[in-house]
Amino acid sequence: MAVNVPAAPEARLRQARRIRRHQWGSVLWSAARTPRGMIGLGLAAFVVLVAVIGPFVAPNAPDALVTLAFGKPSGQFLLGGDFLGRDVLSRVLDGGWVLLIMAACATVLGIAGGATAGVSAAYLRGASDGIIMRAADVILSFPQIVFALLLLSLLGPRLWLITIAVGVSHAPQVARVLRSATLDISERDFVKAAELQGMRPAKVMWKEILPNLVSPLMVEAGLRLTYSIVIIAGLAFLGFGPPPPAASWGTMINENRDGLSLSPWAVIVPALLIALLTIGMNMFTDAFARVAIGVDRQPEEAALIENLSPGSR
Repeated sequence: MAVNVPAAPEARLRQARRIRRHQWGSVLWSAARTPRGMIGLGLAAFVVLVAVIGPFVAPNAPDALVTLAFGKPSGQFLLGGDFLGRDVLSRVLDGGWVLLIMAACATVLGIAGGATAGVSAAYLRGASDGIIMRAADVILSFPQIVFALLLLSLLGPRLWLITIAVGVSHAPQVARVLRSATLDISERDFVKAAELQGMRPAKVMWKEILPNLVSPLMVEAGLRLTYSIVIIAGLAFLGFGPPPPAASWGTMINENRDGLSLSPWAVIVPALLIALLTIGMNMFTDAFARVAIGVDRQPEEAALIENLSPGSR
């Protein structure tokens, strides 16, 4: 006797979707438990903690003239003074949070724009693919810091513009990576099953393709965050950062480099914090990538998706 179960394929599709969405959490947890991941996460967490709680525990105001220019370290001023006689420790503790916020926002902007462009280009194909990827090639023809400097020279050095410029410079690279991954995923059975159900292209991209791109998205997010930190700190070193007298790690390196022999801590400490943050993020991203490579799809998800194919019904 035939049994009519029209809802079964849709229920299986939803179950497979839930598995895909939660798989990245286990990969993230596995990466954090590896030696490389633990060290990287520890280094990054330390610097983030310094940047977040630093302004609340700084012993002096970051712009207060409290000691001698390039003063030596002492019991009162543990890292000495900068080129104007401000407390280096207070400026270090207050100088990281703006950098982290700008880098995080630029990374989110670059990942969101690049993911939208890359997935759309690969799934829609045809003229849309050509237009999107040629626009990405134009932006890629400029080195990232040169592209940011070009926008800043035209519109002026504003923090929000720096963030947008860095984010836009990330988008083409993210788009290339995700376009390549989407070309493979868009041919899989669960995507075809969703299309057969009459799902709109935008919904297919959002609900079926994007959840399967979490691993490359996480890897790209880690890499782009590292690049954002370096580029924004480099722009601050060149004078495109928070305006004086605000503290900024990149600006501190530039301001105090002439007194490196007299008070090296004003340069070494902010440079060391930037280096630790970038190394930590790179190590954790590498650990995540190594774990994600070995986890393409769980066996139970493969069985569910196999059951969705037309030949298995």
